[in-house]
Amino acid sequence: MTAPGPGPSAGPDASPHCVRHPDRPTGLACTRCGRPACPDCLRPAPVGAHCVDCIAEGERTTRTARTVGGGPVRPSARPVVTTTLVVVNVAVFVLTALSAGSAWDNVASPLVAAAWLVPADVAAGEWWRLVTAGFLHAGPLHIAFNMIALWILGRDLELVLGRLRYGLLYGVSLLGSSTAVTLLGEPFRPVLGASGAVFGLMGALVIVLRRLRLSPGPALLMVGINVVLTFTIPGLSVLGHLGGLATGLAVAAVLVHGPARSRPAAGLLAVGGIAVVLVVLVAVRALTLGG
Repeated sequence: MTAPGPGPSAGPDASPHCVRHPDRPTGLACTRCGRPACPDCLRPAPVGAHCVDCIAEGERTTRTARTVGGGPVRPSARPVVTTTLVVVNVAVFVLTALSAGSAWDNVASPLVAAAWLVPADVAAGEWWRLVTAGFLHAGPLHIAFNMIALWILGRDLELVLGRLRYGLLYGVSLLGSSTAVTLLGEPFRPVLGASGAVFGLMGALVIVLRRLRLSPGPALLMVGINVVLTFTIPGLSVLGHLGGLATGLAVAAVLVHGPARSRPAAGLLAVGGIAVVLVVLVAVRALTLGG
């Protein structure tokens, strides 16, 4: 009787190997492309599992859903820009109140005098006043009304337009308000408040509602009431309010209208063009006042 000899030598492993890790045999495969893949290279999918290469390819070819304003769709997004604007305005008000020693007479603060909008000071080179004046308020009631309006209008507009475009709408509306005051206002009369930018949001809401084919009636009524109050309540800046309103209408129009494919880029370029025009107008006015 003889002992059994060694069996046949084992040949190469004929099982499939992961296409990304050739040293790993696997019995799994991508349900999209059918290539073998190890567990580290697969991701759960509605049907089966997809490899990381197919997932990356899908992300490259899938178009991002966008709003009518060209911004990315974020159904559960928080109003980050609106919240930030409210916080900054309130923080500045607190600083001026502490500096003045009074919340009701906070305009006595030297911070206010250094930052409110005076056309003659802008002509002298203090261009920052075009922006900083929009974050100053005269007393608790002034800031309360403006911040409530900003919060109510801003939340929905930020969701529809997207954070970038909404931020541009607010900023350029503020600039448009300051430009109107600088161009047509009294050279030495100071102006302050976020109401010019808020009026820009009111105008934008009308445009957006029309673009969405929703009734703009309530928004138009709100704009009408606020315009009447602007002309009837002493001390309000008519030029600042109307300048912000007109700019908001223009910015919103270029953001939500135009060809769908080119709207995101074209809208941003158009908003940039509006901002450039406003800056040029201020520069021309500054030369006139300076002369």
